[in-house]
Amino acid sequence: MTSIRVTRSLTIPDALRISRYKKIPELGPRVLFFSGGSALNSLCKTLKNYTHNSVHLITPFDSGGSSAELRKAFDMPSIGDLRSRLMALADESVLGHPEVVALFNHRLDKHLSQETLKAELAELIRGKSPLINDIANPMRKLICNQLGYFFNAMPKNFDLRGASIGNLILTGGYLNNHRHLDPIIFLFSKLVNVQGTVRAIVNDDLHLGADLEDGSELIGQHLLTGKEVPPLNSAINQIFLSEHPDIKSIKSTAIRKKTRKLIESAELICYPPGSFFSSLLANLIPEGVGKAIAENDCPKVYIPNLGSDPEQFNMDLTSSVERLLAQLHAGCDPDTSNQQLLNFVLLDSRNGIYPSRLSTAVLKSLNVELIDTRLVSKQSAPYYDNELLVSALMSLT
Repeated sequence: MTSIRVTRSLTIPDALRISRYKKIPELGPRVLFFSGGSALNSLCKTLKNYTHNSVHLITPFDSGGSSAELRKAFDMPSIGDLRSRLMALADESVLGHPEVVALFNHRLDKHLSQETLKAELAELIRGKSPLINDIANPMRKLICNQLGYFFNAMPKNFDLRGASIGNLILTGGYLNNHRHLDPIIFLFSKLVNVQGTVRAIVNDDLHLGADLEDGSELIGQHLLTGKEVPPLNSAINQIFLSEHPDIKSIKSTAIRKKTRKLIESAELICYPPGSFFSSLLANLIPEGVGKAIAENDCPKVYIPNLGSDPEQFNMDLTSSVERLLAQLHAGCDPDTSNQQLLNFVLLDSRNGIYPSRLSTAVLKSLNVELIDTRLVSKQSAPYYDNELLVSALMSLT
């Protein structure tokens, strides 16, 4: 067998290619995203109009919000970002199950008592709640069973206020499947006909930590994002995974064989916008990620954040590219080239507001090409326009 690589000239947007994908999204390209959080959820609603084969590797290290309560109670990875991505990619056509999506997106009232919320949960488990009445069997029974597993394992002091029903169902499934995420993620992907593949980068109960330039260290993803606590006032030197949520205990972890195969089979690898360290770079820490990326000769593209990311304290656009490459190289053989890990930076310098200009001289020295095209519209400003961004990505496949 002879293996050859064919290159082609690109037009962005490529109207013919985009039209072809939109007509038959079931045969769309395998675009892989390393992400977490909610930054890509609105993009996914547009993306699934062009491909049902996108792959989303999600960080399970979130330590804020209702996910934090579940992690403390069950010593488990975070499932909140997995749930929200599943719902963003769920089939919204007449063939989908909007009643299941509505249930998964429902949150318990923050202002009700624990006893009232437990009673509401018990009604759901019995299949008597208005939230579940419209869900047909066997789906309803299956959902009630998973929720029952959670309810029976729930500590007496567990705070149900504001809890996501979807998170509770997934937690029950996680516990029911011997503390493995993949079986329950796969099951609910089928239930709501998720138009893509969603998977945690690893299945481990680990916590994201960071060493800062001022010599301090932080453990907990929520301490880096500037959402639940004040933003950082010192730059991040490096990030790591800790086995313990309170004490720095660095733990190595590796991706599984099926995750490596997903990376190696992608037709485009995207390092997307979102929290730079806790959503993007955290996904690249596990052993095997960098090597799998390097072994795939598909295009790799980085899309920088617009505006200001609290995690990127004192970082300009050029140093973001350098930092991304440094994290990728950390998991690769010494002779791995930049070109094996990153080919393009995709941005809109005319309409987008970035923290700085990108040094074309540095980019050239790194052997990375700049694609500067329209990605921000009048309607979307100051954010990326989902249609323009998806069209640009589809054109690169």
